[in-house]
Amino acid sequence: MSEESVMATKVKELFKVVCRSEWNATVTGIMVAFLSVMIMAWWRPWGAVGAFRSWGDWIMYGITSLLGAESGFFSYYLKAPRSIFQDSGSIIGIGFITGAFISACLAKEFALRIPPYREMVKAMIAGVLMGIGATLAGGCNVGGMYNAIGNLAANGFTMWIGLVAGVILGLKLLYVEMEYITWGDGGSATIELPNVLLYVLGLAAMGGIFWGAYTFAANTENEYLATLSGIIVIAAALGYVMHRGRWCMVQGFREPHMTGDCTLAKSVALSIVLVAIGAAVLKYSVPLRAEGLAVLDPAHYVRGTFGWGAIVGGFIFGLGAMLAGGCGSGTLWRVGEGQVKLILVVPFFAVSNSIMTSWFRAKDFEGRGVLGSQVYLPDVMGYGGTLFFIAAAMLVWYLVVTWNEETNKLIVPM
Repeated sequence: MSEESVMATKVKELFKVVCRSEWNATVTGIMVAFLSVMIMAWWRPWGAVGAFRSWGDWIMYGITSLLGAESGFFSYYLKAPRSIFQDSGSIIGIGFITGAFISACLAKEFALRIPPYREMVKAMIAGVLMGIGATLAGGCNVGGMYNAIGNLAANGFTMWIGLVAGVILGLKLLYVEMEYITWGDGGSATIELPNVLLYVLGLAAMGGIFWGAYTFAANTENEYLATLSGIIVIAAALGYVMHRGRWCMVQGFREPHMTGDCTLAKSVALSIVLVAIGAAVLKYSVPLRAEGLAVLDPAHYVRGTFGWGAIVGGFIFGLGAMLAGGCGSGTLWRVGEGQVKLILVVPFFAVSNSIMTSWFRAKDFEGRGVLGSQVYLPDVMGYGGTLFFIAAAMLVWYLVVTWNEETNKLIVPM
């Protein structure tokens, strides 16, 4: 075999591994943690709900302008929000979806998958529940739990408790639906695109990400906009990685109680520990940049929801995520692969979160301690103690789910 043919074979093998094969869950979790620390070091922790809220603010602003309304909750939307192409949360969402789209196109997995009618109704209900839950908890599964714990905030643990309870109830309701509800089974369809077109679209989307990064970086007189260059690239990498690994946090909570499989649960636990170590290093030793652009501020993702707010919010969000079939980040990467049900979740999640957040901010519920308290764990037990506590909690979770995988003691019966 010639050297050229050997090289061609190796290129094909590499393309298959990077772009076509499903990635190992543990490797995916490590890469998600790495990129999470990278985006923190660049500017700020990533999250999903910021994108939904930005889009919801614009939807409500459009409705308010169209109706000419000025009273009630419409009064929150008299002023145009920051552009979705300049808001950092929105840029993370756009980059994330685009990264997942690139992955789906290169793997020939993108298609418009239209669900049955019943799933569309569930999507709308799920979106509303997820938006409300994320407001109460101070974030979705990413900002309220994964990155909250990773950023050494106590409220991440209380949302974790609520998430587990909500997922278990959602699983029970799923069993009831499977046994008793037959309405709305029709209407599903799949619209596929030619493989050549998928490759073209994937490469075009990749070019769009780098064009966007270059455009942001060219704003040398505006540090805020210039910093978005790295944000969109890292967010796209997160979307790509999570899609390739089919990495959805709600599955990490669901599968141990549904099938007993703990693969994703162990991956999420490991990923959280790695993020916590990275956050501790950054927050402990790296000074803040000027103008508040660095999120190495210890207060980041430390929300005043350590109490009933995060527990109830996590419960509502977990229930909604089960109805949706994806968490906050899982919704975004499934949008990127053409899941119409999750596309339908987005506006309902966005609008409900926008309305609830605007109301909560106007009443200053979080600032007044209505939802709970604000606890930065290193203030209580130091950085070393905090890392030990987080590692111990994840180790206990690891042991419980692996024990359950062998014994099936925590399986929710049908």
